[in-house]
Amino acid sequence: MSLRLPPEANFTRLISCRDAPESDRLGYVAVNDRIVVRRARTGDVRRMKAIVDQYAGKVLLTKQLVTLYEDVQEFWVAEAGGELLGCGALHVLWEDLAEIRTIAVVPQAIGRGIGHAIVSQLVTVAKELGLARIFVLTFETDFFARHGFVEIDGTPVSPEVYDEIRRSADEGVAEFLDLSYVKPNTLGNTRMLLNL
Repeated sequence: MSLRLPPEANFTRLISCRDAPESDRLGYVAVNDRIVVRRARTGDVRRMKAIVDQYAGKVLLTKQLVTLYEDVQEFWVAEAGGELLGCGALHVLWEDLAEIRTIAVVPQAIGRGIGHAIVSQLVTVAKELGLARIFVLTFETDFFARHGFVEIDGTPVSPEVYDEIRRSADEGVAEFLDLSYVKPNTLGNTRMLLNL
């Protein structure tokens, strides 16, 4: 991927979707005049996979192409001039709780605020959905702490909710629940929570 970002392509502010052009109000957030964070589309999935694959097995779970297609409605992407710069997902776990997943940015754009813009948008979406908390399992504790996440121990749900959500076949849910069969995937990760 040969991506060149101009030096001014930093994420300094987000504007509300209400301020976006009429045709873009459904899932469009302008960051500056060159970069937008928008809802992912099926046409983005192969490029999202290429970005995620750069981190798979190291700091992110490997994502199969079919899984990304199945979950595309959870993803937001950052884009400049038709180039995908990063992606991230918000997965609802329960009535008051979601998880931020799969935050990935092309290496050439790291440090430009792209990950922060994506996380900010995911937090906004969580608030719009009426969620009260967002969970993340991460190596990037400083990054998420800047968004207000704090380290936690255990699983922040009641025993009754735990019993309900452990029925999910989603591997990310198993990681959230800290189930033994996914422990190798989570070694070294920190559990963090943001109260909205």
